[in-house]
Order: sequence, then structure tokens, then C-alpha cells
Amino acid sequence: MAAIVLQKKRKKRLEQGHPWIFASEIERVEGEPVPGQVVEVRTHAGQPLASAYYNPKSQITGRVVSYKPLEAMTKEFFVERFGRCARHRARFMRDSDSYRLVYGEADFLPGLTVDKFADVLVVQILTLGMDVCREAITAALVEVFAPQGIYERSDVPVRELEGLTQTTGPLYGECPRYVRILENGLHIEVDIEQGQKTGYFFDQRENRAATEPLMKGWGGESGIAVREVEHEGQMRRLPVNANGKVVTFPYWDGATVLECFSHTGSFTLHACKYGAKKVTCLDISEHAVESARTNVSLNGFEDRVEFVVADAFDYLRRQVKGVEERRQRALAGQGAKVDTSKPVGEGRTWDVVILDPPAFAKTRGAVEGACRGYKDINLHGMKLVNEGGYLVTASCSYHMAPELFLETVHAAAVDAGKILRLVEFRAAGKDHPRLLGVDEGNYLKFAIFEVRSR
Repeated sequence: MAAIVLQKKRKKRLEQGHPWIFASEIERVEGEPVPGQVVEVRTHAGQPLASAYYNPKSQITGRVVSYKPLEAMTKEFFVERFGRCARHRARFMRDSDSYRLVYGEADFLPGLTVDKFADVLVVQILTLGMDVCREAITAALVEVFAPQGIYERSDVPVRELEGLTQTTGPLYGECPRYVRILENGLHIEVDIEQGQKTGYFFDQRENRAATEPLMKGWGGESGIAVREVEHEGQMRRLPVNANGKVVTFPYWDGATVLECFSHTGSFTLHACKYGAKKVTCLDISEHAVESARTNVSLNGFEDRVEFVVADAFDYLRRQVKGVEERRQRALAGQGAKVDTSKPVGEGRTWDVVILDPPAFAKTRGAVEGACRGYKDINLHGMKLVNEGGYLVTASCSYHMAPELFLETVHAAAVDAGKILRLVEFRAAGKDHPRLLGVDEGNYLKFAIFEVRSR
């Protein structure tokens, strides 16, 4: 069997559970393996370590698929691995029919992602080793899961680093463009053909649910309290405003919420489900906002959601500018000299501001610029949170380490004159398990902060 022989002085990452073998770690290749073929991996002394598929065109020349001898990734191999994936999700995803079914390295299938959208599977193949097995992968998915259809979304530039072209299209059965799924009791329509990545981001499922405690308890801020009052001839405990009138609006105790980078509007949907009074749903993409609008309508939340198509950075800056102008106008009423001839900007604030941007740092060299971006958006976001409200912020940039992310948000708070209390810090959900020793899997950071002024 062909083999990769590793250098003597390499770091022992493979022995510590990391499945990648870089070209710089290889001493020599024995035999004449075909690109994509499974080869044995040996130490410089000839000790077998693992089986990996091989691609000399990639800087990640080998990717481990087994720590036991393996001749090839056959249909039977994938059936066994998919069975493992199914058992893990059956244990942890009992209340959902839609989730990440195969998560690459963490499911011991590097280069392969499969998302389950009800009865339709969406496959993303990132590497040559998996690409040459697409027929076996498809056949195994059909045998294990019996889906209605399987659709491929391998339209990602990283394939080009493997010498592959980007590709999309049906692999099996019937694949409707729009698939409806259920998440945390909410109906969501997913565009598997044109939606971002595979169409939906499952990794934030538990994090979206974690926002529930933020969405109620705000009635007192507007002078509403529950009191014993006479109403329709009976004494009842009802919400009453500062003028003593009974409040009939059902969401009187709900938060005002701003969701930036909304994509399909998933945080907006959860905010409404948990009792938010009014939600502003914002994305730069008209397609994304239309997707969010559809999902809001599916769940009957139209009366509480407004949609904005705008660049989040520009929108937040405009609101901050308006807030500062209003503050200056207030000072004018106290005798300060302020130019009041110009109209005041927008200047809105919210009880909860949610920031879930795309990755700002896709390479190690982009980290410095990403820090500036994360600091800027969090600084402006927290300035728009009402006193004692909450900033919900996330980063999906692997190169932005958790400690650096928290440091960046803290630096933004210092500049904004805010004090942040960290209420919760989370990562990806249970359908995105993480292998210890594989830091690349620790990509998602999700934090909830209470915001106070200094």
C-alpha cells in the first residue's frame, strides 16, 4: 500500500488527534498513489499511525479518515460513518428534523458536510479525496437516510485549492429549491440553491434559543405595571400604564430588538416567539431580507417586524449620530449653545441589539483588519442599547480566538464609555461537535452582554 512517511522533527499533532498532514511535514511518499487515494501514514521509523486520503496539489496533503488500516473509502465505509452521525444526532437533536448531519473532521469525514433539511439533504464536498467518492457518498446517504432528494452545494472557492472546480446541482431524487423546516417551534423556509453556504446556519440554533430571557420584562421601562384593577365589572390583575389605563397590547412587556446581518431572519423569529414588542430586521442583501420577510409571514409575526435593506455599519453609524444630535439638543434646553437649525438624524435605540456578522477574518493575515471591524460594529451597536439592555454579538471567524474576541469587544466598550457584564458565552450547537486538539473547530463565539453606562 502507498504511504506517506512523516519527518522525524515534525510536531506530533497527528498523535494528538489533529487529522491534517501538511506538505511540510512529509519526508517522502512511498509508492505511486493516485490523487484522492487512501494511503497509510507512517512515522519516520515506519510505525503506522493512520490512514489518510492523499492530494499532492494541496498544502494539506493528507487528511486522516481512520486510525486503523483502511484500503479505500467505499460505500460500506460511508454507511458505517453515516450511521455514527445519525446516532449522535438522534441523541442530541430529538426535537428537530433538521440539523447538521455530517460535520467534516468532527465526524471523522474531513472535507464533507451534510445538512438535513427535513427530507432533503444538502451536501458540500470540499476536498479531492471526498470528491472522487461522490457516488459512494450519495449511495450511502440514500441507504442510511432514505431522503426525498440530495442536492450539492460545492460552490466554495476552497475547492480550487484542491484543484477542483465549484459545482452545484441535484445528486439524487427530487430537490425543491425551497424547503420548510422547524427550529425551536418556528417555521423557516430555506433556499437550498441560492441561500448562503448550504442555505441555513444550524450552528446558532441553541444560541438563538438562549435569547429568550432577554425578550420580556421591559414594561416597567415605559411605566407599565401589573395591578389589581376593576375591569368589565370584575377585579383583575392587568397591565396598567402611568395614566391608570389598562394596556391591551399583548406584547406590552416585550423588548425592542435590532437584528443586524439577519440572513433568513432567524434571530428575529426567535425574538418574536419569545415576546419581543418590535423587531428591526436588517441585512444588506435584498434576497436575504425577502427570505426573512417570508419566514416572518410564515409564523404570523408581520405586525411586529420592520425590514431594512442597508449596510449594517452605515446604519449603526447613522443611528449613533442621531442619538448624539438628540443629546446635544437636550443640552440646548439647559442653556448650552447648540446649533438647532439642522434636522435631527434618525437616532433610534433598542433594548436588545443582535450582531451576527459573516466572518471578517478568513485568513490569519486578515485578523488585524477583522479586529477593527468587530470593534467598530460592536462599539456602535452597544451605543444603541438602552441603559440596562443587552448586546448579543457573535463571530464565526476561526482566526479570531475567543480571548481576542472578548478583548476586542471590551476595547469597544472602553471607547464607548460602557460597562459590559458578560451574561453568557457560547459556541456552536451539539450538531457541530468539536474535536479537542483541532482548534479550527472552535470557530463560533457567541456572547450576551448587559450594557451599562460609566
